Amino acid sequence: MTSIATPSAKVRPASVGLMGGVKQLLRMRETGLILIILALFIAMSFASPYFLTWNNLRAMAMAFAVEGIVVVGMTILLISGGIDLSVGSVTALAMVIAGLLFLNGVDPWIASGIAIAACTAIGAGMGFFVTRVGLHHFIVSLAVMVIARGLCLLGTGGRPLGLYTLPPEFKFIGQGSIGVIPVVIIIFVVVVVVFDFLLRRTTIFRKVFYTGSNEKAAAYSGIRTKKVVFLTTTLCSALCGVAGIIYMARFGSAQPTFGIGMELNVIAAAVIGGASLSGGSGTIFGAILGTILLSVVSSSLALLDVSVYWQDIIRGSILLTAVTIDHYLNKRRG
Repeated sequence: MTSIATPSAKVRPASVGLMGGVKQLLRMRETGLILIILALFIAMSFASPYFLTWNNLRAMAMAFAVEGIVVVGMTILLISGGIDLSVGSVTALAMVIAGLLFLNGVDPWIASGIAIAACTAIGAGMGFFVTRVGLHHFIVSLAVMVIARGLCLLGTGGRPLGLYTLPPEFKFIGQGSIGVIPVVIIIFVVVVVVFDFLLRRTTIFRKVFYTGSNEKAAAYSGIRTKKVVFLTTTLCSALCGVAGIIYMARFGSAQPTFGIGMELNVIAAAVIGGASLSGGSGTIFGAILGTILLSVVSSSLALLDVSVYWQDIIRGSILLTAVTIDHYLNKRRG
């Protein structure tokens, strides 16, 4: 009697080989990013005497830490096959909602909770239009970007809200330190560690990769792909709300124009770190390395007195390069 090979015996080696290849590519990219960041640090230590000062390093760390929280949400969303262009506007809206409530007598902690809940609801609304109505993430998030920015300007009259009477214990989350480590950095590290662990080790978050790799195949295998996309879209907006509150505590104000162009930096950081615009691949660690790289580049250009217009051109060029590499790697994987 001849033996019959089971389907799993044929499929498993190929799938394991594919996942192993993807992981190897991501590890290579992360190693490359670390080397580039180290090279920039060495070069800038000679180019500017102010680069390695404590004040500059602290400013860089606080800048990429808060934006890094948004990058975490964007990375998970990109892995699931989505994208969100509204992150900057939603972050600003969280500041404005919490700021207006505080100025009208609401406790700042309660006001912050309401603002984060509102951002979460915005994400859920986008998820509804994507999963139930059938619209594309790009169109939905573009519309929400405009709507949220309009709400910011409408609620403030286009003027910043001065929140100088915020209590010290609330400002502590944005301005305080535990020892020499800013609280912002601690919050950032906690968010990164938690979601990196969930993305690598939990079955629920592994479904994000399967959905982004091939949504139809994932659906046929029993994964509720629409639920996965809905939850990742909601999570991204919720993390924008958290970042907005930290920004408000840090600066003691609510800026209605804050976050313009943030979506460029966030998407660039995630893609540089290995998150594919086609979905299905990426790591939190890689995305954070991308965030650090962009922060170092921005700080270096400012210290070298490079025109702000050239800075925009350079950041755009970095994004274009990252997307080109991502496209090339996807073609090779295909």
